[in-house]
Amino acid sequence: MAADDLVPEVRAALRAAADPARGRGMQAYLKTAEPCLGVRLPEVRRIVRAAAEKAPPDVESAAGRLWREASAREERHAALALTGLPVARGDLSLLPLYREMITTGAWWDLVDGVQPRVRDLLLAHPAQLRPVLQGWARSPDRWLRRSAVIAQLGARERTDTALLAEVVEVNAADPEVFVRKAIGWALREHTKTDPDWVRRFLAEHELSPLSRREAARHLPS
Repeated sequence: MAADDLVPEVRAALRAAADPARGRGMQAYLKTAEPCLGVRLPEVRRIVRAAAEKAPPDVESAAGRLWREASAREERHAALALTGLPVARGDLSLLPLYREMITTGAWWDLVDGVQPRVRDLLLAHPAQLRPVLQGWARSPDRWLRRSAVIAQLGARERTDTALLAEVVEVNAADPEVFVRKAIGWALREHTKTDPDWVRRFLAEHELSPLSRREAARHLPS
């Protein structure tokens, strides 16, 4: 389905599902100036799937338009939902769009929404993505740094622990709270797979109290 057809359909469906009272609450919760329609994420994803089922979408074009022309937060989440469709999963050509989403979204709900896409690219194309994440980990943009740290959430046994250690180490002293939380989150997530690795890492590295506290929260005693 061409972007010219899919984008208006998704926009219309989002507005038909709007709940203005919930939207005001969502906007306050997210602390954003961008209007919210009040459509819950599962419904946003359902709307996108329903539109995409009519014909395979041009994901890069449609997601890019929804993202760049968004007049409500849910349009950006719809763009993220499009990139999560099976037809787009692991598509390396979408990496520039993901970087754009991270740097222009510049807030936790949108940045963290890109995370599974980056993880899938890393798992599908490790040779290409590893240096990208190494670069992001050293970027002046805090959201790229956060994205590099949390990129492997959900990778479980396929986690590249050398890469995880590197992106955490170069950000261990970062004063940004979103990066410090990301470090704790990434390490805490890996305790589900290899708690001994996380325990050794914590013993051998100096981290902020916030990162350390979050990382150790679920470590077995």
